[in-house]
Amino acid sequence: MHSIQLRSVKAAALVALMGGLVATTTVLALENDNWPSFRGGDALSTAEDDPRLPTTWSTTENVVWETPIDGLGWSSPVVWGDRIFVTTVVSDGETQEPRMGLYFPFGSPATSPDLGYPDPKPGDLMEREVDAHHWRVYALDFESGDVVWTAEVNTGEPLFDRHLKNTFASSTPVTDGERVYAYFGNVGVFALDMAGDVVWERRFEPVETRYGWGPAASPVLHDGTLFIVNDNEEQSFVVALDAATGEERWRTEREEGTNWSTPFVWEHEGRTELVTTGSDQVRSYDMDGRELWRFGGLSSITIAQPFSAHGLLYIASGYIGDNVKPVLALRPGGEGDISLKEGERSNDSIVWYDDTAAAYHPTPLVYGDYYFTLHDRGFFAVHDAKTGEEMYFTEQQVSNQEVRQRIGRGTGGFSASPWAYNGKIFALSEDGDTYVIDTAREFSVVATNSLEEVGMSSPAIARGSLFIRTRSHLWRLTDLSQE
Repeated sequence: MHSIQLRSVKAAALVALMGGLVATTTVLALENDNWPSFRGGDALSTAEDDPRLPTTWSTTENVVWETPIDGLGWSSPVVWGDRIFVTTVVSDGETQEPRMGLYFPFGSPATSPDLGYPDPKPGDLMEREVDAHHWRVYALDFESGDVVWTAEVNTGEPLFDRHLKNTFASSTPVTDGERVYAYFGNVGVFALDMAGDVVWERRFEPVETRYGWGPAASPVLHDGTLFIVNDNEEQSFVVALDAATGEERWRTEREEGTNWSTPFVWEHEGRTELVTTGSDQVRSYDMDGRELWRFGGLSSITIAQPFSAHGLLYIASGYIGDNVKPVLALRPGGEGDISLKEGERSNDSIVWYDDTAAAYHPTPLVYGDYYFTLHDRGFFAVHDAKTGEEMYFTEQQVSNQEVRQRIGRGTGGFSASPWAYNGKIFALSEDGDTYVIDTAREFSVVATNSLEEVGMSSPAIARGSLFIRTRSHLWRLTDLSQE
């Protein structure tokens, strides 16, 4: 077990906010019945407090079941009723294993000149696969973990490349309890009923992505409409499909290059918006595809999903190769170009802005009054979610603001987004170790839980159970002492 001994120079602020954490968690958290989409139905990646949700686990402790999942995919599981849905792609031939870590700028540390290897090229970590592949959707039984049905929606040789840290099944499906919508970027979207039959499909022509890294953004569902953002190197677009029939309701072209960020449906008193990020502009659309507002200034690669808490919208973009890694909190009601002018930290639409706070892969987390950022190398930072004030410094950080708290040393990095329940924040490393951070104990790491296999998928939480996907298994975990 790792632990971090922290000393606060802002202890009074932390004590005041600790009380607010308990009071606001229930309001912000998603009810635990279902987990229908990436990071949950509200995209907050939090769950209501439940004594059945585990704090500790291993490959033998607090395991209800583990089910092997064929093929390769980093899509998250989604849960509805007594079914868990996952997507995967199975190759008839051999495929290279996922490669952990960060890449400077194109490939892996194995091609880094710092290690005596040649300068990396854009294609160094791009895999071209020529064997037949099988794009599949699995439905598992909630109680037993048995595979109830398997639906194969596409078969053939991949017509596009992928980064070795990406997969052909990285987009998380979404479900409304009537159908499950499985989106495979550069192949299409497939709507299946609860029995596993394909109700409709919409195929997309494969397009080039940046350096052949492949797509990864997930679809979102709202009020009978399925929204898909496809940002690529040829012609990016956002499309709205009728969830029942697959009929195209509208399509809007975007002046964007490749991005990997899942869109977000932002509901507030004024209106409902579809918020999309991009390396050029963050854009919001109304439910008919008309642009409402935009702003620029993100990093050159965007992966984190937008989300809302405390009546604010949070945007983060933190490509590790850029100097500017901004986080912004926005209030509702923006119109037109709401970009910050040079030297500004806020305006009528932007409440707070920090130009060095964003992570690269993981989406941040708002838990109570905390804005929690998990950085790819295992460092983390805590801000006041409403004001953006950095809340927790060690004595070292007072003299050097770039130093963050670190969860654990020697990890392969962090790609999965953190999640929270029962007053604790959880961070899954690429090594398959989950670090448990206690918000009531000065953000100290109180447990490290290993599943002994590579993990890059964000989890699902439903009805007292945590579902974690690792390289070859799906795990259902619960505190068995509460059963």
